[in-house]
Amino acid sequence: MLAGVDIGGTKVAVCLAVPSGAGGPPALLARLSEPTVKTGEADALARQVLRLLDAACAAQGLARGDVAAVGVASCGPFVRRAGRVEVSNPNICGGLAGAPRGLGNGWTRVPLEAPLAQAMGEGRVQVANDAVAALAAERRWGALRGVDDCAYVTWSTGIGVGLCVDGRVLRGKNGNAGHAGHSFVGDVAGEPPLCGCGNRGDVESLVAGNALPRRLGLQAPALLDAAARGDAAALAQVRGLCALMGRLLYNLVATLDLRRISIGGAVFLHHESLLLPLLRAELARHFAVLTDGVELVRAGLGERVGDYAALALLDSSSA
Repeated sequence: MLAGVDIGGTKVAVCLAVPSGAGGPPALLARLSEPTVKTGEADALARQVLRLLDAACAAQGLARGDVAAVGVASCGPFVRRAGRVEVSNPNICGGLAGAPRGLGNGWTRVPLEAPLAQAMGEGRVQVANDAVAALAAERRWGALRGVDDCAYVTWSTGIGVGLCVDGRVLRGKNGNAGHAGHSFVGDVAGEPPLCGCGNRGDVESLVAGNALPRRLGLQAPALLDAAARGDAAALAQVRGLCALMGRLLYNLVATLDLRRISIGGAVFLHHESLLLPLLRAELARHFAVLTDGVELVRAGLGERVGDYAALALLDSSSA
């Protein structure tokens, strides 16, 4: 029995699965999710994961000790304390940008790997950035199979990226390679919006799902649904969002000479028919020598990419 944990800025999901034995993704047996905890002591996130894991096991007539290994795909960035991953995510840790973000806590980092390893036993917990883990899953079972120069991009509560060049997944000193959501792609009119990380005007503060209500006064589904219906004002705003995301995608392609980018995340996947053509058009506007032949595609694992990302961490062939 394997367990996968998908930690995002909006929700935490825990699934149980068994290997398929046929080269495909593990077979999912149970799944529980709830909003990501953002109040209480700093170890509240780890305790939430363990509580959901226990509940998923109980639903299958199992105990926590019956789980052989746990893969944890978590939003980042990460910091390390005594070699263990702690999460310093702007959508969870209210202490990074302070009171204006209104998250209700003063956290700047929350322990994750150490309390999970203590509860589960040494060597049974694998933790990685969620976009890097999703990249591994997409390369193993999804839309990036057989592609050595590729990226996975999530457009969701935040903006995340996993990168692979020459067949090697990039991780960096703290596992934070690919945090392009906190890069800058140009100026916007007026005062730059505040990102949860403390930056003003980075990509995540401009286009992420949690940024749109503050920046444009609309929740992402309402804005994108209106644009899909042909509302001219909404469509103009969405085109502006895609211009910014298009610059980010171009920067990745220009820097790493990528062949294919797989895109997931709730904002994108729920409005793919509107967003994918706009993003493709934006990428094609830039230096053709670098962008010709680059493919932008929907995540092959769709809305389950988070579950499979966590489980891919337990499959050595997907590294």
